[in-house]
Amino acid sequence: MSDKQRSRPAMPALGSEQSLNRYLTEIKKYPLLAPEQEYMLAKRFQEHEDKEAAAQLVTSHLRLVAKIAMGYRGYGLPVSELISEGNIGLMQGVKKFEPDRGFRLATYAMWWIKASIQEFILRSWSLVKMGTTAAQKKLFFNLRRMKKNLDAYEDTDLHPDDVNTIATQLGVSETEVVNMNRRMMMGGDASLNVSLREEGEGEWMDILEDDNPLQDQIVAEAEEKSMRHDLMIEAMDSLNDRERDILTERRLTEDPKTLEQLSQVYKVSRERVRQIEVRAFEKLQKAMTRMATDRKLLPAG
Repeated sequence: MSDKQRSRPAMPALGSEQSLNRYLTEIKKYPLLAPEQEYMLAKRFQEHEDKEAAAQLVTSHLRLVAKIAMGYRGYGLPVSELISEGNIGLMQGVKKFEPDRGFRLATYAMWWIKASIQEFILRSWSLVKMGTTAAQKKLFFNLRRMKKNLDAYEDTDLHPDDVNTIATQLGVSETEVVNMNRRMMMGGDASLNVSLREEGEGEWMDILEDDNPLQDQIVAEAEEKSMRHDLMIEAMDSLNDRERDILTERRLTEDPKTLEQLSQVYKVSRERVRQIEVRAFEKLQKAMTRMATDRKLLPAG
């Protein structure tokens, strides 16, 4: 075995839920990379396919994967499997990362990690019967957050007003919202009380880190927010004047106008204003996604 092979950091093993605590402890041993270190390692891999450099990039971001995966533990799937899928996304992100674009790896890899985990959840939930359109996926992964924002109970049917609000904001039918909510209620939450060890001592909830984001996550989210803002400003050009004004007045101001107020401005019905708002939002999202994909800021497809 060469010195280079000995120095290459090995990926820690991730098995069952019982071994999750050992894995979470192991990945804390890998240091975070300074921007200069990350850049040089990424260039080594990009230009010379240096596997040791790639391994260092991957292992230094395993905590980020675990942190993101924890955010999806409410879908009734083993966290160990979510992390495994996230690690696959991380490796894809490292493979396609272009350091000269100016972003940190965490910002770029976060898209791949989330995409990999979400696709795994969709496959596991067998959403074929429910439909797998972009709108359905968006509803599936935003419903819990929106219910929380509306102070809706997690395990009960939604109030009709909440159904209408969610359907309007996500551009889906109210029936789809009701059906998805009931399907997700039947799925149940993943237990945080799985025993850490075979002898049953302790629960892996006991070793979860606090809710404070990791340094990489702070940087990635700040860069992602800035990137999304810039894309949104540019994508607004894809809307006509009326669409741009209605979307701005309804969703992009601190004091949004009501459908009734805008219906009087444009001399159309409230329902027509709502339809224009939904259409404008969909056009904006498609334009942002297209631009981000063209610029290799997120996974294609």
